[in-house]
Amino acid sequence: MKEVLETYYKAFNAGDYQGMLELLTDDVLHEPSQGTPRQGKDKFREFLSHMEACYSEQVIDPVFMFNADASHGAAEFMLKGTYLATDNDLPAANGQTYKLRVGTFFEFRDNRISRVSNHYNLPSWLEQIGA
Repeated sequence: MKEVLETYYKAFNAGDYQGMLELLTDDVLHEPSQGTPRQGKDKFREFLSHMEACYSEQVIDPVFMFNADASHGAAEFMLKGTYLATDNDLPAANGQTYKLRVGTFFEFRDNRISRVSNHYNLPSWLEQIGA
């Protein structure tokens, strides 16, 4: 599963969202750090489209961990980004930059990602963008 996660984050860094989606099960569960979970590739595609409009981000030095049967995994990394456009009810965007430690938990099924659960420090992000 390490290769799946390496490919997932390489696709993320390249802005290759179709490449990311190809690594997901059709019923993937996405659990964001803030907000309501969403189920299915179409919902994840909508999420990626929204993120692309509001943020430019790069994953730096991901570290991967897995349980014994590789049914679950985790990634820890630094996320370097630029806040491009105001995201819903969040503070106004004007090109602020930020760097956050992120933890993401995964479940795998049939050599694909079936759950993505992201976690980061929202107060730190708000402070970095000057909120």
